[in-house]
Amino acid sequence: MTYDLIIIGGGPAGAAAAVYAARKRLRTLFITAEWGGQSVVSEQIYNWIGTTSLSGNELAENFKKHVLANVGKSLEVKEGEKVVSITSIADVGLTQNSGSPTSASFFVETEIGEEFETKTILIASGSGRRKLTAKNADKLEHHGLTYCASCDGPLFENMDVAVVGGGNAAFETAAQLLAYCKSVTLLHRSDTFRADAITVEKVLQNPKMKAIKNVEILEIKGDKFVEGLIYKPARNASHSDAGGDNATSEQKELKVAGIFVEVGQIPNTDFVKNLVPLDKIGRIKIDAKSQKTEVPGIWAAGDCTNVLYHQNNIAAGDAVRALEDIYLYLNTK
Repeated sequence: MTYDLIIIGGGPAGAAAAVYAARKRLRTLFITAEWGGQSVVSEQIYNWIGTTSLSGNELAENFKKHVLANVGKSLEVKEGEKVVSITSIADVGLTQNSGSPTSASFFVETEIGEEFETKTILIASGSGRRKLTAKNADKLEHHGLTYCASCDGPLFENMDVAVVGGGNAAFETAAQLLAYCKSVTLLHRSDTFRADAITVEKVLQNPKMKAIKNVEILEIKGDKFVEGLIYKPARNASHSDAGGDNATSEQKELKVAGIFVEVGQIPNTDFVKNLVPLDKIGRIKIDAKSQKTEVPGIWAAGDCTNVLYHQNNIAAGDAVRALEDIYLYLNTK
């Protein structure tokens, strides 16, 4: 059987697309290794529109219930399976009907060896956060150490907090936190910030903001909740950069109630790296107006794409945009 659409991923983007695909009566196969995306590990989520508060597990369960409620003639679901490859039918020497979406265009293979044919694909495979490797960082995650300022920032109103990172995401996080935190200290491992110069300048002008460059985070302090962090100057760092007055490798402690980590993401895109163009950090390049990739018949949405902002609500909206475009593609040629 040839599907109209295969959706890959069980986070907000994949779930939203599955519901819309079912309502539009597209013959759809939904494949996910797990439900919920990155937010499944969040203890509480306060910015999922329509719900004042719920846990990451509850959000994942809601995605699952909503998708499974639409299973029927138009929608099939395969849970617990990971897609390992997508192959263009043209690449294996088969022909299509002059590029018409009425015929199969791709083979999708899962890790257990199942293979499916489809006319179109929506990749919503998400990404994983690059984790802080300092001592106790894993123990205190969700206990004052977090990877989402939009989710958890307001919980630290009138408190001293730290941001770890030096790119745009780190400075954007700092800018958010300055609106309600007592102070924000940004710590970066290099002597050069990767963020846009205008963003750096604007954020550092805030009197509540401080930046410390050329430091290595050694340990997160705290028993049940974050109480601070230990850092030292990175190799070849001047001590003035590392928050001191004299050249030394002395360890220092920064007292903070919250730590926001923005040291990058790892997109889940290895399985398409030889099929669709990726940016330098592995995110799928898309046309933001339609979510199309540069390969006809393949769309992408959510954290696996190179859009500027990544949030649950944004991912769901982007997937709906993609689904609308896929529907037109399948029905107007």
